[in-house]
Amino acid sequence: MNQKIICYDEDLGVEAYSFTGVSQNFPNHFHDYYVVGLIEEGERRMIVNNQEYTLEPGDLLTFNPYDNHSCEGINGSRLTYRCINLKKEIFLPFSGTEFPRFLSPMQAQTDLAEDFQQLHCAIRNESEAEAKETLFILFVEELLQKYSQETNLAAVNDKEPITMICEYLETHYDQKITLDQLCQLVHLNKHSLVRQFTRKKGITPYRYLETYRIVKAKELLEQGCSLIEIADRTGFYDQSHFTNYFSRFIGLTPNQYRRIFVKGNEE
Repeated sequence: MNQKIICYDEDLGVEAYSFTGVSQNFPNHFHDYYVVGLIEEGERRMIVNNQEYTLEPGDLLTFNPYDNHSCEGINGSRLTYRCINLKKEIFLPFSGTEFPRFLSPMQAQTDLAEDFQQLHCAIRNESEAEAKETLFILFVEELLQKYSQETNLAAVNDKEPITMICEYLETHYDQKITLDQLCQLVHLNKHSLVRQFTRKKGITPYRYLETYRIVKAKELLEQGCSLIEIADRTGFYDQSHFTNYFSRFIGLTPNQYRRIFVKGNEE
């Protein structure tokens, strides 16, 4: 059975996903938030920041914001997986003024799997706020202690010209952007620009733009905007183009995602 469930927990301010029996492959992309997820069934081939990993049941995923990653099934294996998405600011009470950075995107056969499942179930079952918060605090503290270091995210950003390109893409994501424009911005030819950007970010400039458009589209979905309006405001050709990209990157349709914030929407 192929099943995808998503919910938003207002008490904790996190999204929780549950995928059961999923065969979908996900293209190279990133998120602007942390992702912590547990593989429960199936095997996947995953590439994160140009490094390849093989995922098995019992492995925990720990993605930092802007870690580029892709994954695909192995030998037709179907994925059963649960995760929580965590905005960067959620970690500040645990780490002070510094954002944590996970040292690896995969924690093989972690002993935190049971704690994560317990927390995820509490979110899915809408347990009392105090109970969820206690589980969340204990889990995050142990997660950070085992697998992270404190890092100022701003300090690890690439220097010019890659930073200039990223800033330009993030500022003008709702417009048509060409390689010629980016070349003029940083005074590089197309070959050098694409090669340097992809080597530094692990993703092409165009894929970076596509992914950032999805980031902004999610924000508009949370506000209850229509799909036509979102497509127009995020630089997609039309609603169909936007829906196709969103489904490929997130694994849900835009309406499935929006329902966790706005009740009563129809497909």
